[in-house]
Parts: sequence; structure tokens; C-alpha cells
Amino acid sequence: MDLENQARIMGFAEKYGKEDLIVVLGGGEAEASGLAAETVSTGDPTFAGPLAGVQLGLKAYHIFELKDMVDPAVYDEQISMMEMVLDVDTIVEEVKTYRK
Repeated sequence: MDLENQARIMGFAEKYGKEDLIVVLGGGEAEASGLAAETVSTGDPTFAGPLAGVQLGLKAYHIFELKDMVDPAVYDEQISMMEMVLDVDTIVEEVKTYRK
């Protein structure tokens, strides 16, 4: 997760509180999605960004996990093609790791 997004997420957590805030990820690789989930949960493991050492404790979900909550027409237009070419199960399992 880039430094700018880390700063944005930290700002949202400060402004709105952590209790009702989730992070929706859309990365195409399990490792990258897992790293982003870890960053918003336990802090930036690379110690390079604003969330280095900052445990926000936010829950992260991949957009694939939220399919039932998205308008079907929008999901079909924006996301469904990626379901066909990515390893959805591996990505979802990696992101779930950081919510446990």
C-alpha cells in the first residue's frame, strides 16, 4: 500500500473512528492484498509509511468478498471479468488471515 493511501486511511480512522470503518481492497494478487490488509490492521510491515508501528486494527475485505453487497450490474461491469482471470479463493483467504 502506497504512502499516500496509508495517510488517507489514518486520517479517516482519526476523523471517523475505527469501530465502523472497513477497508475494501481490490488487488489482483494475494500477497499484495494480504500486505495491504496487514498494514491497516497491525501496521506497515515495511516500516516505510505513516502506518509503520501504528496498529489501527481495521478490518479489510477484498471486493470479491462483498459481491452480494454490490449492485449486480455494477459488479458485472466493473469486477466480474477479474473473477475469471484471478485466483479469487487464494486472494480472499490471504485477506481473511488478517481479520482473525
